[in-house]
Amino acid sequence: MLLSTIGGKYMSAIEIRGLKKRFGRTMALDGLELSVPGGGIYGFIGPNGAGKSTTIRMVLGLLNKDEGEVRLLNGNPRRDAVELHKRLAYVPSDVQLWDNMTGGEVIDFLGRLRGSYTKKRRAELIEHFDLDPTKKCRTYSKGNRQKVLLISAFVSDVELHILDEPTTGLDPLMKTVFQQCLREAKDAGKTVFLSSHILSEVEAVCDTIGVIRAGRMIEQGSMEDLKALISQQDPPTLETLFMNYYRKDGKDEERGR
Repeated sequence: MLLSTIGGKYMSAIEIRGLKKRFGRTMALDGLELSVPGGGIYGFIGPNGAGKSTTIRMVLGLLNKDEGEVRLLNGNPRRDAVELHKRLAYVPSDVQLWDNMTGGEVIDFLGRLRGSYTKKRRAELIEHFDLDPTKKCRTYSKGNRQKVLLISAFVSDVELHILDEPTTGLDPLMKTVFQQCLREAKDAGKTVFLSSHILSEVEAVCDTIGVIRAGRMIEQGSMEDLKALISQQDPPTLETLFMNYYRKDGKDEERGR
């Protein structure tokens, strides 16, 4: 796969080709190919152990690659990390906050790191997510801790949101609020990279989908392309298509992390 270019610059928000990463004897990423178009919502789906979180850590420059190429917002994730991280918001799957800070203090701190944000937008998101920002983070439930990071991500005026299993701990109402935030980000011309194993969530909001299995991309295309494949399934759902990929050869492959 050739990297897409216009005038010598990368078009995609994230571009990966031939990416390999090994942990001991485990091949976590095995020649991964991935392209995330700018200005839309990309769903990155796969089971636990497929390599989703490893991919994200390499995109963010947190891990060294063994082979291949990674481009993030037309930059090198490791060499240009400081500048690139000002242009994106990242919500990890394992939420860790500063216990002695309030939720509001964390939101403000992360917002300042990423650049400008308005008090109006901050107040709107706190209300929508039904969060008490005056409480210490150590008192929050898992769901409320997740809300702090989501608010801090969506309050920031950034180009790219990288979200790794972001709805863990959220109730159905808050998941609806989250999906609305995704649509608002898209309408504002921002790019969202959403890693998830919740197929209904991905199907509801994503424009483009990539399916990872054992460290390899086994399907990537627009939601419309995938709907054509889904229509051939019995029953015709994304979940059926997803499960059929993992039942090839009569068993699941779980070589990644």
